[in-house]
Amino acid sequence: MSSIKLTADSGGGTFEIKAPSSSSNTRVLTLPDTGNITVPDTNGITMADQWRLSVDRNVSGASELLDANWERNDGSYFSQIGTGMTQSSGIFTFPATGIYFVAYNLTMYSLSLTQRYSGAVIQVTTNNSSYAAQATSYFNAGVSNGSGCYMNGVCHLIIDVTDTSTHKVRFIAQSATPANAYVAGNSNEQITGVTFIRLGDT
Repeated sequence: MSSIKLTADSGGGTFEIKAPSSSSNTRVLTLPDTGNITVPDTNGITMADQWRLSVDRNVSGASELLDANWERNDGSYFSQIGTGMTQSSGIFTFPATGIYFVAYNLTMYSLSLTQRYSGAVIQVTTNNSSYAAQATSYFNAGVSNGSGCYMNGVCHLIIDVTDTSTHKVRFIAQSATPANAYVAGNSNEQITGVTFIRLGDT
């Protein structure tokens, strides 16, 4: 007959097994027929970080890398989990391997009444060199008050980061009429910003 053996350790912690709250809720735990089994600690999400553009910037080209004026969310309500991302000239590096959720929120405004579209693009590299679009959102305001309009687009991506030295992301703002288009930024709130959440191991 099999048995369960509990051996005391020096840690001083406790191990507790509780029955289901109802007699009809039978639970069966089947252990594999193998050697010693180690149950890892499960702490849920181990990394969550948020960055934003701190100031407005003019879009000088039809497809422009947002390479400056990034800052980590420093609001009193925000609490970073884990090490967080690092950023240099608009290139974001992941702190550890894993599967990540990336969200990009782009707000733009245009002084032109002929702004047909704008675009939010997440680009990814897996060789620390060549970047390719992996998520894109095209959008426009649809209406104008005669002196310009605001527009907003959001795109998301799940990326498997197997090597932090080669797998990186950057963020692009596109505009049909770049001379009259601006990316909206603010140092006090997420107007244009990005969110990173590590979902689990690669």
